[in-house]
Amino acid sequence: MEHIKTYQSQTYHLDEGTFVIEGPISRTKLDSMTFDEGLNAFRPPIDQFEAVKEISELDEGRIFVLHHEQHIVGYVTYHYPDPLERWSTGNLAYLIELGAIEISLPYRRLKLGSELIKISLSADEYEDYIVLTTEYYWHWDLKNSKLDVYEYKKLMQKLMGYGGLEIFATDDPEITSHPANCLMARIGSRITIEQLQAFDNIRYMNRFFF
Repeated sequence: MEHIKTYQSQTYHLDEGTFVIEGPISRTKLDSMTFDEGLNAFRPPIDQFEAVKEISELDEGRIFVLHHEQHIVGYVTYHYPDPLERWSTGNLAYLIELGAIEISLPYRRLKLGSELIKISLSADEYEDYIVLTTEYYWHWDLKNSKLDVYEYKKLMQKLMGYGGLEIFATDDPEITSHPANCLMARIGSRITIEQLQAFDNIRYMNRFFF
């Protein structure tokens, strides 16, 4: 499958300064930028920045960033599912994962997370993909948000909804291990019935055990 990557960019002139959302961006461009210390939800910022750079070099990998001048304060990643997860079953070329979205705490008040999701999924090539994301409560910033897991779940559902993602049921053990966890996906308009059935088969891999 040829992975078309259409560049998107939007500039926001705010009281706090000028911010840009753009992507997919290259490793070369990322190498010229800095990465905010508050982007530490998944691993130390220096390690996460390296992981983001590595994703940008993948054939299917896409990195969209929110930045002020050349300083990255938010990002979202797209790539194939981890080989150790069920979502990689069958090596479906059209199934990609929104792997992470993160905005540094001091910049969340700008409320540009919805724009980051919307812009990153706005190109026509996504009509040829199923984009999924797995939402696990243990990744959420419950402490700083002052929300409980169910309030945060609603927040994430609303955020992903800006990109057209909806909740899908599944029997995946990690998802079903807690009621706040959920699977969300966006089904491209050019996805065929056969492709959708293959996705359904992955969502329910244990149905014959009941």
